[in-house]
Amino acid sequence: MVWRVERLESVGSTNTHLRAQAEAGAPEGRVVVADFQSAGRGRHDRVWEAPARSSLLCSVLLRPGLEPDQRQWAVAAVALSARAALVRLCGLRVGLKWPNDLMVDGAKLAGVLAEASADGAVVVGLGVNLTYDGPPQSRATCVRRAAGVTLEPEALLDIVLEEIERRRPLLDDVPGRARLREEYRRALDTLGRRVRVEQAAATLEGEARDVDDAGRLVVATDGGEVCVAAGDVVHVRPAEG
Repeated sequence: MVWRVERLESVGSTNTHLRAQAEAGAPEGRVVVADFQSAGRGRHDRVWEAPARSSLLCSVLLRPGLEPDQRQWAVAAVALSARAALVRLCGLRVGLKWPNDLMVDGAKLAGVLAEASADGAVVVGLGVNLTYDGPPQSRATCVRRAAGVTLEPEALLDIVLEEIERRRPLLDDVPGRARLREEYRRALDTLGRRVRVEQAAATLEGEARDVDDAGRLVVATDGGEVCVAAGDVVHVRPAEG
């Protein structure tokens, strides 16, 4: 894969910027990376703003031809690639929290957010806290705090793209996605835990048992197993349960 990287000092959102290019026909492999985002966001449009160059802020354009119910695998591929890159660069032990967070010792280190363009392309945004871990109430951490090293955004991006290139072919067929699912399951700290899933219409609680073929979280509740496609997951401590 040929990566075409556009580097910006400042942008509203790398996802929004790249999605516009995707809808104009930009090819797969286009990457946008910014020193600063003035309108960076997470799931449910939550705002996150960090000092310039304190994080890796980037978005990647993929065109894997996934059906809408399979697009979680694009998120998983990028999350796993970021996790592997952090291991390679600083040996940091990172777990994944379903559906899109990278965690260290219960604190959020990074997040992934995917958006589909009108023609089915997937723009996957990645934000990794390198030297800034947010205000105290954020319950976040950064690479410098967690690993004791300072990474430059460009150095991490290079390795993340190498790792995405390794996983990108797995998105194209059922056997490949099955391999990706196995790696995802091994990395998910959510599995085997009691969880609370907060959704717009309801909240459910139970044990996270698995992820299905579409990347949905399988939760065993008192009323039976439920497959969750979206929601905020809280890892419930034994005392809370």
